[in-house]
Amino acid sequence: MSHKKTIRIDPLTQALPPVGVDSHAHLHSEDFDADREDVLARAAACGIARIGNIFLDPLDFDTRKHLFDAHPEVFFVLGIHPCDGQTCTPQALNAMRAAFASEPRLRALGEIGLDFFWDDCPRELQYLAFQQQLDLARELEQPVVIHCRQAEAETLTLLEARGFMGYPLLWHCFGGDAALARRIIRNGWHISIPGPVSYPANTALREALTVIPDDRLLLETDCPYLSPLPWRGKRNEPAFTVFTVRHMAQARGMQPEALWQLCGDNARRFFGLDTARERPQD
Repeated sequence: MSHKKTIRIDPLTQALPPVGVDSHAHLHSEDFDADREDVLARAAACGIARIGNIFLDPLDFDTRKHLFDAHPEVFFVLGIHPCDGQTCTPQALNAMRAAFASEPRLRALGEIGLDFFWDDCPRELQYLAFQQQLDLARELEQPVVIHCRQAEAETLTLLEARGFMGYPLLWHCFGGDAALARRIIRNGWHISIPGPVSYPANTALREALTVIPDDRLLLETDCPYLSPLPWRGKRNEPAFTVFTVRHMAQARGMQPEALWQLCGDNARRFFGLDTARERPQD
């Protein structure tokens, strides 16, 4: 049986105005060591004005942030991932305090939360690391970026019990249904949509898109993971958001350019970035 060949469309042919924001990327990953500058150039050419690079521990931040010294369009988010909860020591928390005190490009604490898909870290340590970092976010008055995988009920219960309703919080890489989206929105939080919204089987995610208010919606890659169609199965990168936003726009009955602007403005507001509609200059 023959298989239909996937046509890999060049994202540069789908470029949008220079107001887009990829709210969640891991461009410091070794996956990009061979061509990081090219990846950043493609992002700019496709209309990405700002990129949020997420560092998953303070040592990672200290040793890799220099990769973006020449790229003021990249802002930073720092936290300890739930799969590494055992590394959330007093020393690590103090290192994060020092980082936020000294680096103005740090704009949120994350990605933090619970992950019951992997068995890398015992659940009790995940809970402890999550709570300690939530406390740190309040102390530092920083927004929070949430990682949640197969732990939606537990994550929501913990956040609600600790009084985070109305706190500036972004639910990263949302993959749930409309009911979950409504509960997140009722708590006053934001939702970021990744590339899998483009996958044919993800009808529940596309339906969830229709209940998210205009002012709570962001866009992300989570690169190098979760490439949208037509690049599914290949390394993801910020330029591919031009495909993701088109699938989002179709689900919401909007023009891609309008949704691109909307998600970009929401990201700028959430992370306290510049509000200019053009790419920042040196």
